[in-house]
Amino acid sequence: MRKSLVKDAPAVKKSLWQGYARQDFTVDGRECLLVIPKTSAPGNPWIWRTEFFGHEPQGDIMLLGKGFYVAYMDVQNMYGAPVALDHMDKFYAYLTKERTLASKTVLEGFSRGGLFVFNWAARNPGKVAAIYVDAPVCDFKSWPGGKGKGNGSADDWERCKHVYGLTEEQTSAYELNPVDNLGPLAKARIPILSVCGEMDQTVPIKENTLVVKERYEKLGGSFTLIAKPFCDHHPHSLPDPSRIVNFVLCHTAGCE
Repeated sequence: MRKSLVKDAPAVKKSLWQGYARQDFTVDGRECLLVIPKTSAPGNPWIWRTEFFGHEPQGDIMLLGKGFYVAYMDVQNMYGAPVALDHMDKFYAYLTKERTLASKTVLEGFSRGGLFVFNWAARNPGKVAAIYVDAPVCDFKSWPGGKGKGNGSADDWERCKHVYGLTEEQTSAYELNPVDNLGPLAKARIPILSVCGEMDQTVPIKENTLVVKERYEKLGGSFTLIAKPFCDHHPHSLPDPSRIVNFVLCHTAGCE
């Protein structure tokens, strides 16, 4: 363990988050932030929260204590579309080149954040050490489309179609949803952990996580599921995030 050595970002706003140094800045026109551990683990490992920064943060806080950096870029209302992935590519390049963070990140996606996680990993499989998703959207037809048994979201669905540049008819034939595009992840042997409520009415587990699990395992991929009985979409994470954190450590800094 050693003191954090990464350089400050230009035009950075400094504050504290959960007792750790937080830096806010802009990359590619998007608001970003980086939370810095008091002492960085070897190699500057980091976890990338793709949506809802600060919500149920217990896992992120525990990882900060283990020497991880926590990163976030605001690409809200882009639903993992290619335009969002382009922004994310720039953020990754900045963090790894200018801030000297590890070349492989851990991707963390809550709810719709799953679209960003899986889609960016499929585009950049060699840059991902592991994936942790929590009640993740894995098919935009399920959410926000509401084409299955889930509630859906009409406003989000219109925005989603627009940002992907798809008509209603084209969405049904779209072949790059996470459930349909797991090959690159399996080939790169990216381990996946999913924490889900079995009674999720918003992002039904049978239309999302369980589809990914079945298909990923058929491709030879490693998929760990923590299913929470009688739990709806909320709450996310686990009261004690040790199982989540140890999964991350096992695929980066080492098991405890």
